[in-house]
Amino acid sequence: MNFFQAITNALDTVLANDKTAVIFGEDVAFGGVFRCTAGLREKYGIDRVFNTPLSEQGIAGFGIGLAVAGAKAIAEIQFSDYIFPAFDQIVNEAAKYRYRSGGDWWLRGGLIIRTPCGSVGHGALYHSQSNEAFFSHVPGLKVVIPRGPTTAKGLLLACADDKNPCIFLEHKSLYRAAVESVPIKDDYRVELSKAEVIKKGSDVTLLAWGTQLHVMLEVAEMCSSQHGIQAEVIDLQTILPWDKDTIFKSVCKTGRLIISHEAPVTSGFGAEIAAEVQKECFLNLKAPVQRVCGYDTPFPLIFEPFYLPDKYKCLQAVKEIMQY
Repeated sequence: MNFFQAITNALDTVLANDKTAVIFGEDVAFGGVFRCTAGLREKYGIDRVFNTPLSEQGIAGFGIGLAVAGAKAIAEIQFSDYIFPAFDQIVNEAAKYRYRSGGDWWLRGGLIIRTPCGSVGHGALYHSQSNEAFFSHVPGLKVVIPRGPTTAKGLLLACADDKNPCIFLEHKSLYRAAVESVPIKDDYRVELSKAEVIKKGSDVTLLAWGTQLHVMLEVAEMCSSQHGIQAEVIDLQTILPWDKDTIFKSVCKTGRLIISHEAPVTSGFGAEIAAEVQKECFLNLKAPVQRVCGYDTPFPLIFEPFYLPDKYKCLQAVKEIMQY
C-alpha cells in the first residue's frame, strides 16, 4: 500500500470494528482531496461518512460533542494550515475536558483530528506549513506524525484505541510517494509515544519525523559511503508525549545530536528536544546539539528548494558537528 491507501485501510478497520465510529470533514464523502476516505461512504453509508460545512471550528466542536456522547469521532481538517480557527476548541475544550472535571467527564468515544501538513512542492505559504510545535505546548493532547504507510496504519489504529484527543498529522508529500508492505490484520498497532531507531550508528544521532526522516536516511547513507561516519537515525513518531528515553540513550552513545524538521527553527519542537538533551546528556555530549530546520519566514513558493532542510544542509551539519 502507499501512504493514503494505508490510512484508508486503517479507517476502514475502525469503522468495521466500532459501530459508533464516524468520519466527517470537508469533502470526505467523495474521498477527500488526497483520496484517504475513498469508498468509505459507499461502504458504510451517509450517516457514518459525511461532509461538513466549511468551518474548522465547527468540525472540531462537533467532534468533541460526538466523543463526549460516546461515539468515536474521526475529523478531517483539509489542510493543517487551516486548523487555526479550530484552535480554541482543540486547546481549550478537547485537551482540557478530562482535567477540568477531575476525570469525571472525558471524551468517552475518542477524538482523532487528521490533517495533511508539510511541503508538497507547490503549496506556498498557505498549504505547506508544519505546525506540530503549536500543539506540543498543550497538555492533554497526543500529537502523532507517521513516516510512511506501515507506521501510518499502526499509529492511526493506536490513536483510535486511545481515549485522549489525538492530532494526527499526515505529511502530504508521502501520500503517493511511499509504498510499503502493510500488515492487514485488525490488531496491528504501532505504540504511541515510542520512537523507533531506524538505523543504528555510533558517531552521531540524526533525529526527525515525517518526511524529514527519509532525508535523514539519505544523509546517513552519504555519511557512511562518502565520509566513513556511522549515523544513528531515529524516527520520533509521537511529538507529544515524546520518547525521551530512546533519544537520551542514543545521544549518550554517540555524543552528538542533529535534529531536523521543516517547521521554522525558532520555537520548533527541535528546541524542546535540544533543551532536554543538554540537561540530561550534558556530560556525554561531544558537541552542541544542532538543528537543521526551516527558516523564520513564511513558507515561500519559488524559493521552496532553498527553504527546506535538504540532505545537503543536513550533511553539512554532520561535518561540522564531527569536527567540533
